[in-house]
Amino acid sequence: MECGFVTLLQLAVLALVQGLTEFLPISSSGHLILTSQVLEWPDQGLETDIAVHFGTLLAVIVYFWRDIIRILRGLTESGTASTRPLAAMIILATIPVGIAGFALHMIGQDQLRDPAVIAWATLSFGLLLWMSDRFGMTLRRMEHMSWGSAIVIGLAQVLALIPGTSRSGITMTAARFMGFEREAAARFSMLLSIPVIAAAALLAGLDVYESGNTALTQSTLIAAGMAFVSALVAIWVLMAWLRRSTFTPFVVYRLALGVVLLAWIYL
Repeated sequence: MECGFVTLLQLAVLALVQGLTEFLPISSSGHLILTSQVLEWPDQGLETDIAVHFGTLLAVIVYFWRDIIRILRGLTESGTASTRPLAAMIILATIPVGIAGFALHMIGQDQLRDPAVIAWATLSFGLLLWMSDRFGMTLRRMEHMSWGSAIVIGLAQVLALIPGTSRSGITMTAARFMGFEREAAARFSMLLSIPVIAAAALLAGLDVYESGNTALTQSTLIAAGMAFVSALVAIWVLMAWLRRSTFTPFVVYRLALGVVLLAWIYL
């Protein structure tokens, strides 16, 4: 199915926004909602949502393929003493958001898509990220991840169901408060995103299947590809940046965006 110019433009923008913001601590859901509302675009549909989520999922798998192989080995007898707990901790940390996300999916979340909610969440959780990065120790690495740490990060991830919070941002914030190095916090957050994104795409896929519209179109393939490329670039940039610097640029961006949104809403 050929896309018209306007449809293709909307598709390209949403795919790029999803890919660039999914793993940066600035909230992909908030940016997607705001982009559509500010530009007065109609809802892109579940098929596009699934496509861009699949693209970002593929990007994180490609970037962290070595870690993923070690984690998968940790689920078998060939796993080492260090990889077995990590695999189990990722599963454990995913359970809270899985339960909360399914419940929210059943009752609806239209009230959370309000621009004011996104603005305040962008601002407040941006400040929280700065506090964790400013006052958190930098002593713990991935191998120091404990069951308690995984549970705390998993519970914090539930807050990401509020648009504007940022799943990656809130999980990195929790990890930094517990003293994890920035790169370690980002790495665990990225690995934790795999089951979360897969579950979200599966849930949306079930809705599409029930609607009877299961055909792949040219537009969905384009969306998946663009989201994959932009997400891969975003992951590479973030990991390279955190090896030598802080979360400050992302905090500044969130604060500026939050202030602009509040001015737009109330003024």
